[in-house]
Amino acid sequence: MTEIRGQVDEGFGKVADAFAANFAEHGEVGAGFCLYVDGRPVVDITGGIADAATSRAYDESTLQLVFSTTKGAAAICAAMLHERGQLDYDAPVAQYWPEFAAAGKGELTVAQMMSHKGGLVSVDNPPPLAEVLAIDPIVEALAAQAPLWEFDGGHGYHALTYGWLVGEVVKRISGQRLGAFLQENVAQPLGIDFWIGLPESDEARVAPLITSPPPSDPIELELMLAVMGPDTLGGRALSLDGMFGVSEEGNTFNTREVHASEIPAANGITNASSLARMYAATIGSVDGVQLMNDATRTTATEIVTSGNDKCLVMETKFGMGFMCYDGVLPLTGPKAYGHAGAGGSIGFADPDLGIGYGYVMNQMSGSLVGDPRTMGLTEAVRACVS
Repeated sequence: MTEIRGQVDEGFGKVADAFAANFAEHGEVGAGFCLYVDGRPVVDITGGIADAATSRAYDESTLQLVFSTTKGAAAICAAMLHERGQLDYDAPVAQYWPEFAAAGKGELTVAQMMSHKGGLVSVDNPPPLAEVLAIDPIVEALAAQAPLWEFDGGHGYHALTYGWLVGEVVKRISGQRLGAFLQENVAQPLGIDFWIGLPESDEARVAPLITSPPPSDPIELELMLAVMGPDTLGGRALSLDGMFGVSEEGNTFNTREVHASEIPAANGITNASSLARMYAATIGSVDGVQLMNDATRTTATEIVTSGNDKCLVMETKFGMGFMCYDGVLPLTGPKAYGHAGAGGSIGFADPDLGIGYGYVMNQMSGSLVGDPRTMGLTEAVRACVS
């Protein structure tokens, strides 16, 4: 039986039981889960193995790359600039980033960009990986790129490019890359571990990702290829035309080069307690720190994008960079908002329940129809706080 370590307050035993069941029943290897209620932690637990090569325990010092769960942190940074009056969601992106007006994008608004409507899910002839990781070349390519679909009000998930787009707007306004802005305005005030651009001094704390095998069910495999095949919009978006992903050499996202760069859509490195604490601070004060007020939260989390996603080929709902409740994501209720990441990680807040929720893991799930690990945890949370 896997040892579960950490804090479980009275009345939250069902959450710890669900976490333990993930190891016993759902193939969990190493993971962390944290829940804040009304600004304080009530569950903060870890378990399993962080690195099979060394048998290092997955504990409170472990860090995890969380893929698109990173997008929620980027959205929080943008919302903070909006609250300060420095970012107008309805303004053209080119108002802050003049070069972005190229190729017919002069009227594209920040709101449209942040809600995945801009048609910039990849770029034609992307720069080599080393140049992408240097950041400026991919930002310049996106500024020059024509939208990949006619603007029709529809949307498609900008799996990787979202972060460089939002990051450049944050940089043009604040003078800081998004990773530095996050550290100064979110991570350090809250005392959390969350990096977009990990210092080498913390590299040894990272738990390597364990890639899931492809689906064994032929129907599910066919569905995956329809969404993620190399010639699909989804495949282009999720890999930047084949640049990122798993190959014979391993997973690109397990490399020091990727950890050190800034991919504000996909390479955030954090832990469950930091995710939960960050989201708790979007709905109220956490030890004197509150990241956004009620009016900002309402604006940033209002659903502005819904319907069939041109990349994910399913219905998705977005606010200003946040995923919103759609009945599929393992969120707790209709006002909940946050972001999930490939393989299973997720962070979110639910103002109706007063919670901040964080889950991270190293064993990626290959399921396209819902991860039983987060579904079980969310059911248990609802049972304890509703």
